[in-house]
Amino acid sequence: MLREAKYGAADRGRPWLLCLWVMLGALLSVALWAYTPSLPAEMLKTRYANEDSKFIDIGGAQTHVRDQGNPDGIPLVLIHGSGGSLHVWEGWTYELRSKRRLISVDLPGHGLTGAWPRGAYTVEAYADFIEVLLDTLKIERVALAGHSLGGAVAWTFAARWPDRVTQIILVDAAGENREAALPTRFARLPVVGDIGIHFKPEIWVRRKLGQAYADPAMVTDERVKRTAELQRFPGNREATLQRARTQEPLDPAPLKKLVVPTLILWGAKDRWVPVSDAFRFESDIKGSKVQIFDQLGHDPMEEDPRATAASVDAFLTATTTRSVSQPLSAIQPNTDHLAGTHQ
Repeated sequence: MLREAKYGAADRGRPWLLCLWVMLGALLSVALWAYTPSLPAEMLKTRYANEDSKFIDIGGAQTHVRDQGNPDGIPLVLIHGSGGSLHVWEGWTYELRSKRRLISVDLPGHGLTGAWPRGAYTVEAYADFIEVLLDTLKIERVALAGHSLGGAVAWTFAARWPDRVTQIILVDAAGENREAALPTRFARLPVVGDIGIHFKPEIWVRRKLGQAYADPAMVTDERVKRTAELQRFPGNREATLQRARTQEPLDPAPLKKLVVPTLILWGAKDRWVPVSDAFRFESDIKGSKVQIFDQLGHDPMEEDPRATAASVDAFLTATTTRSVSQPLSAIQPNTDHLAGTHQ
C-alpha cells in the first residue's frame, strides 16, 4: 500500500513536468523562429545605396552620405530620426534638387553606416558627429533640417555652434521633455533588451510605420522590408539598444538662447510627438515660425514631400544667408562596392 501510494503520487506529478517541457519547447521554437541575425553589409549596400551614395570616413565610421542637387545652392543637411535612414528624405531631394544643395546622411547606428568606433549614440554624440561631417566636407556654414531625433540633433548642434548654422528646420522634432516610449523602457530592462533586439524586426517595423503615417497606404511592403533590413545592418541593433540605455532626458533650456531663423513643421495627426510640442518649440525659439499639416502624421516630409518641401523652399529663400562650402566631389570617398547598385 505504501509503495502504491508513493508511485501513484509520482505518476500524478508527471503531467506538470510534461507541461513544463511543452512550454519550454514552445518558447524555444518561438525564439528560433523569431531570431534574426545581422545581414551582410555589402549585400545591403548593393541593395539600398545608389549612384549618389558615397561612403566617407567620418570620425572612424564609414558613413553613407548623399550630396545631391544644385552644387551652388545653400547646403542643407538632412538628419533623419531614430530607426530611420537618409531614404526618408528622398522626396525632399527630388522636390528641391534644382535649387538647393542637399546633403543627407545615415547617422551612426542607422542605415548603411553601422557602428561608430566612438561607441556613443546619444543626441549629444550625434551633434558632435555632424560637426565632424561638416569639417570633413569642408562646409563652414549650413542649414540643418532634422526629423524627430534628428530634430533634437539639429537644435543641439545649433545651440553649441551657432556661428555654423544659417537656418534650422524642425520636423516633428524631439526635445520638449517627452517621456521615453514603451519600447525604449523595455529595451532598458536587463536581459529583455539584449534578447529582444535580435527578434524579427519586420513585425514591429510594420506596426511602427502604421503608427507613424496618417495614411495607411504609406505602409508598403517595400518600405517595411527596407526599414527592417537596414535595422539588421551590422551594429545597428546594438547601437539602438545602447542609445535607449544611455540617452538622458533632453534639456530644452538651450532653445531659448537660439537666434537662428527656425521653421517648425508638424503633422497634426502625429501619434508620437503631440502637435502641442510644435508650439512649445515656437515659444522657446525666438522668432520661429510654425506650420501645421492637418492631414499628416509623424513623417510629414514622406507623406507629402511636395507641400512640405515648398514650405522649406519658401523659408530658405526668405531667410538665406551666405554659406561657405565645398562640393562633396572634392572628398575622396570609398565607392568600390557601389558597382551595380540600384535605388
